[in-house]
Amino acid sequence: MAGSRRRQLRAAVTCVLVGSLVALVGACGAVSTKEDRGAAQELADKHLPGQLKTIGARTLFPSTGGSEVTFAVADDRDAVVRLRIDADKGTCDGKECAGVLTEAVARGRSDAAAYRTVRDAFDACGYEVIALGLPGSPPYVVAELTNATVEKVLAEIGGCVQRWVTASGADSPLAKAKASHVNVVSPAVAAKRDRGKDTWPAVMRLTRGNLLASLTKRTYHSASYDINDGQVDTAGKARVVRPFKESQEFGKAVQEAVRDELRATYPNVVVTPYQWIWRLEPGRVDRQTGYLLFCPEPNERGKCVNSDDAVLVTADEHGNPVGKLRIVHDVRDGTGSLRLPLY
Repeated sequence: MAGSRRRQLRAAVTCVLVGSLVALVGACGAVSTKEDRGAAQELADKHLPGQLKTIGARTLFPSTGGSEVTFAVADDRDAVVRLRIDADKGTCDGKECAGVLTEAVARGRSDAAAYRTVRDAFDACGYEVIALGLPGSPPYVVAELTNATVEKVLAEIGGCVQRWVTASGADSPLAKAKASHVNVVSPAVAAKRDRGKDTWPAVMRLTRGNLLASLTKRTYHSASYDINDGQVDTAGKARVVRPFKESQEFGKAVQEAVRDELRATYPNVVVTPYQWIWRLEPGRVDRQTGYLLFCPEPNERGKCVNSDDAVLVTADEHGNPVGKLRIVHDVRDGTGSLRLPLY
């Protein structure tokens, strides 16, 4: 290990001398990552011979040290095992490596089994799972939501969720949950997604940050389904999820329009930037309803703080209010927490 330290020190000195932070991260991490990857494979060969094959590694510099090494599992094409190892210190996540590797393999197999449960449930009702977040996060599926199709599609996806809940078992966290969610992206967005390599384990390929970023950089929908004693309300509800810039633009348009309407009753009204969830109106994808908070009068600084008044507004996709505003007073409880009525 002493030789390893000397090589890393020489690499670090070289990087600093050339004055490049990029070179520092690259060259100084390269030696460590290569050695960490080799040490991880040696560890796997010793404790689980023939079961694991390294397929990638990334440096954890500067956050910790060492590398995260990924393995494919010989008898499970879906599973990926991730091990954080520091060959220089001879530790994995700061602990003895054999035990950490055993836990990582068990976790990888468990995640793969959970993936197959959700994959099979959605495949059975015609919706391919194209991405996953962390374990327990909503899956991503593909569908075109229009006024003509939204109720039908949400109901079909709700049927998939019921299959998923049932297959997960009555004692599973999903079956005991109060609700589940599914992210729905358009075919156009899905077609341009970062697919990765087909040779990668499914869980590795479908949970990558690049894939999720390629799906969420455009507007998509999040469908929610209530669960009661393992039974899913398959009708579902959906909300719009916009990229940050578009969300800000939509919110600003709604706020300005609502403020202008409220001024007829409250000449000095101040509308806050706060926005409640914008939920699609039943059977519509071009009508969304949500709350804005406002103060009839500004405080001494001209601001609206801890508003106790809200307005429920339905808007089109551009943020233009449609129909009448619904004003709701006394929306905070005795602790100051918001208690907005359901809609």
